[in-house]
Amino acid sequence: MSEKKYTVELLEERIGYSFRNKELILQALTHSSYANERKINKTGNYERIEFLGDAVLELLSSDFLYRTHPDMPEGVLTKTRASMVCEPSLAFCARDLELGEFIRLGKGEELTGGRSRESIIADVMEAVLGAIYLDGGIGEAKRFVDRFILSDLEDKQLFSDSKSTLQELAQGQMKEEVSYRLLGESGPEHDKVFEVEVLLGDRVAGHGTGRTKKSAEQQAAYEALLGLRDKGYVFKKY
Repeated sequence: MSEKKYTVELLEERIGYSFRNKELILQALTHSSYANERKINKTGNYERIEFLGDAVLELLSSDFLYRTHPDMPEGVLTKTRASMVCEPSLAFCARDLELGEFIRLGKGEELTGGRSRESIIADVMEAVLGAIYLDGGIGEAKRFVDRFILSDLEDKQLFSDSKSTLQELAQGQMKEEVSYRLLGESGPEHDKVFEVEVLLGDRVAGHGTGRTKKSAEQQAAYEALLGLRDKGYVFKKY
């Protein structure tokens, strides 16, 4: 971690919301490993608040899609909502806040790379939303979702679907094969970083790094798609 102090006050500044009940945001940032090590009771981690935040996010994202896309059929609404609030997409949103740095982790989870694990970061993103809802109501929750989750939707959908979107584009419009090549890996076993490149035919189209090969491939595919979009290729949109 950097020398910067990732305090509740700094997070409040970043999200533009000050909690009346600080215990709610502390709970939202607490992983079960931290609670277990310090013998905090079982409701002292983020899991219950994340459960609530997930429901609030589903409601607000559904309301947004229903109102902004009056002609979109139910099946497409469901698929679109799923891509907006899936784990990779939420983790992508959380990176703007450096949310992983604020999480309270146990020593074991810290050593195994939990701070950068997408599943944990996405859960905490929903837990923070749940804490805002409990502390400030649906209006404050909506403001948070609008600002940090429903903004730049095209890029976020492109990121969450990057590998499948690139595959569809390559096979359809471009008539080329997509392949991924591992360039290297570094770091200790518990905290490896993988570097990959994606090729369209025999041309390198993008690079990516990640804590897993899958995450690195997704980053590479996203970079490739941004380059192809700049060249005029069109992808599916909301």
